Amino acid sequence: MKSRRFVGRVFLIILYCLALDLSSSKAESDRVFIIPVREDVDSPLAFLIRRGVKEAMEANAKTVVLDMETNGGRLDVTEEIIQILGQFKGRTVTFVNRKAFSAGAFIAVATTQIFMAPQSVIGAATPILMAPGGGVEKLSDSVEAKMTSGISALIRATAEKNGHNTEVVEAMIDRNKVLIMDGVTINEKGRILTLTNLEAEKSYGTPRKQLLSQGTFADINALLVHLKYTENQVTRVRATGAENIGTWLVKISPLLLLVGIIGIYLEFKTPGFGIPGIAGICAFALYFLGGFVAGLSGWEWIIVFILGLSLFGVEVFLFPGTILLGLSGGVLMFIALLMGWVDYYPGMPHIPSVGQIQWPLVNLAIGFASAGAVVFALSLYLPKSSLFKQMTLQGASGAVAVGNLAAIQSNEVGLEGLALSILRPSGKAKFGDRTMHVITQGEIIPNGARVRILFHSNGQPVVIQA
Repeated sequence: MKSRRFVGRVFLIILYCLALDLSSSKAESDRVFIIPVREDVDSPLAFLIRRGVKEAMEANAKTVVLDMETNGGRLDVTEEIIQILGQFKGRTVTFVNRKAFSAGAFIAVATTQIFMAPQSVIGAATPILMAPGGGVEKLSDSVEAKMTSGISALIRATAEKNGHNTEVVEAMIDRNKVLIMDGVTINEKGRILTLTNLEAEKSYGTPRKQLLSQGTFADINALLVHLKYTENQVTRVRATGAENIGTWLVKISPLLLLVGIIGIYLEFKTPGFGIPGIAGICAFALYFLGGFVAGLSGWEWIIVFILGLSLFGVEVFLFPGTILLGLSGGVLMFIALLMGWVDYYPGMPHIPSVGQIQWPLVNLAIGFASAGAVVFALSLYLPKSSLFKQMTLQGASGAVAVGNLAAIQSNEVGLEGLALSILRPSGKAKFGDRTMHVITQGEIIPNGARVRILFHSNGQPVVIQA
């Protein structure tokens, strides 16, 4: 009864914490967040931009500025960054500090305003395929046409949403695009459009509208003055270097789940605390660290996971057979593992959408399926192995040679003691000054009943009620 009350209170606390909407009470602040884009477009940059956008949203900032100097990069990461920027409801700005080639140009048109530095350039966004050994692999005409068509449609839609000239963007992607405005040929067939800062800010059409850039400024500080921000209103997001580590942690997250589950399983199966438990805890810590570095989650889900693991441990070691404690702990751990990798943004509903949990669920499915197979194999092999017997004896008596196992077990047969918990069918019993994990032949023996060791099965004492 007490355990049920405890679990109920724990769930009420968790539900209360998750129901709090900390962002709803904040008013919009007159702040600007500057995020540096100083490398190739790859996963670490996506992590950095995601973190910066979420920090800006938490601060209810009005503006996010990308301080850009990049040669481009991966298209899949570019799409991810475009989606991240779309989560910010305020003003988004790109300042082309020196160059915004390829994917950099795509990201630039995903912001509502573009400004450039003197002698800076933007464009050259035709898709290319990198060869496995490095360098550029030549595409066939049909493959290039297919890639160009798909990317062009995606980026045109992005540019149109943000008020940019879609024909200019298309000329940066498609070498067959001819761009003529007010009788001036801006791009000829067979060329990929690249614009200097002066070319990008020229005005064409009726009414007159700048081609792509809304102006040239000496540096980012001059742009901030134009945007009417003072230095004390500026938050500069810094790259920590952890983003590179996060890339590898994201890739191996299913493996970390596997190691974590196996480590905890082995720790619960063997007495004492040792290497399996340490390995499992470290693997889960790295799993959550990967989500945190990637900008997906906060530390709150680590707390939920630890709470779930604690409830599970209480079930195994203190109240075996309770079921409710172990089930509650398992549910909390699963929720924490899932939500730790959900891409949640401030102001979103607390219940994630199907799209948000799809990728974390795939990771969990891979990790749990692999762990289930390994646990099944271990359950067949481990009890018969000399390593398990040695671990069991070391946990019980400090250090005992494997060769003495049969003699020790023979001496234990017939010992009588008291059950320290309900045996359903496993639990703990005390024999003299020794506490041992025991198992019945299937019957349930109440707490406090006298028990007697009949024999050993896979190194574990089998008892009956005396």
